[in-house]
Amino acid sequence: MSSRAPIEEKTCRSCGRRIEWRKKWEHNWDEVAYCSDACRRRRVTSSDVALEEGIRSLLNSRAASSSICPSDVARATDPDGWRELMEPVRRAARRMVAAGEVEITQGGSVVDPSTAKGPIRIRKRRS
Repeated sequence: MSSRAPIEEKTCRSCGRRIEWRKKWEHNWDEVAYCSDACRRRRVTSSDVALEEGIRSLLNSRAASSSICPSDVARATDPDGWRELMEPVRRAARRMVAAGEVEITQGGSVVDPSTAKGPIRIRKRRS
């Protein structure tokens, strides 16, 4: 069989990162939905969907040109345990980028959510 890379790009349903093609997926690439076993186990829960809605709500309450920090969403969701929500909020933002709803920025520039490291901001998608 050939070792061609697939034409379509995929994002993980759980974490929103780009799924890197692997030779072992050559025969079932159409069924691949998660980037790792950890994401397959984690899946998307109702609390993950609530975090996405929290992002939408905060963005809608601000000016169209403004952005939010993931910690804004985490603090609004759980003021005492917000630190534990930081990575789930980042995952929710990456899923929303994959859906075309928002953009992730660093230093005012749009960045690839699969490779962004460090502090990020979330803003509504601009045309």
